Amino acid sequence: MASPQPHTREAGTGPAVVCLHSNASHGGQWRALMARLATSHRVLAPDAYGSGSSPDWPSDRTITLADEVAFLDPVFARAGDGFSLVGHSFGAAVALIAALQQPQRVRALVLYEPTLFSLIEADGPAPNEADGIRNAVTAAVAALDAGDKSLAAKCFIDYWMGSGSWDATPPERQPAIANATVNVRRWAHALMTEPTPLARFASLDMPVLCMTGGRSTASAHGVARRLLSVLPRAEHQVFEKLGHMGPITHPEPVNEAIEAFLQRHA
Repeated sequence: MASPQPHTREAGTGPAVVCLHSNASHGGQWRALMARLATSHRVLAPDAYGSGSSPDWPSDRTITLADEVAFLDPVFARAGDGFSLVGHSFGAAVALIAALQQPQRVRALVLYEPTLFSLIEADGPAPNEADGIRNAVTAAVAALDAGDKSLAAKCFIDYWMGSGSWDATPPERQPAIANATVNVRRWAHALMTEPTPLARFASLDMPVLCMTGGRSTASAHGVARRLLSVLPRAEHQVFEKLGHMGPITHPEPVNEAIEAFLQRHA
């Protein structure tokens, strides 16, 4: 039986850049970045498992970040022997694991708030900086078990974007997000139980841009702080007025920073 293939958007020519999206999103979140980079780069933006036009996870076994990376192998093959990785949130966590698996192929790494909560959990049990996301997942799972996908999405979106954000989401966009949020257990398992220790990331000897939003959550900041303590060639850029969803809510400044970094390093 053929392996499942990720649906992938592609634009431009030049050095390859693979862009990995956040949870409850799809590769289309990178449209503006693709348009910006297409004159100088070949940009590939796949949909992850169960997102956009990609197939769902085809197994009863709980998914891991390594499974997400394996799903993207055809995209990395298309990108060639040397490419840059751009990731946001869950996509940034996947990008980190992909870079560890094939460091000789990744020229540069761009991360906006990777949600690798296992790095917080490894420092000690709750209460810790992952309490907020853990509680949001618990509430979302309870809502799903009660058959309320909309409430599950509200729990998830309001945690990341602030109270009232779900109610302010345009009604025509809500169903797709609510349908994606049924995967919240899968996401949480992959991010909370990832076995890779923090020290492993010290081996990533490539330029890294780690971006954070000044208005983001303690969990996102806690992961970034730990990674920045070990990544040997990382620079940190803070967008004081942005939150965790900055690449989607305010793409212009984020994409400008990504383009400048890639022009220097890719």
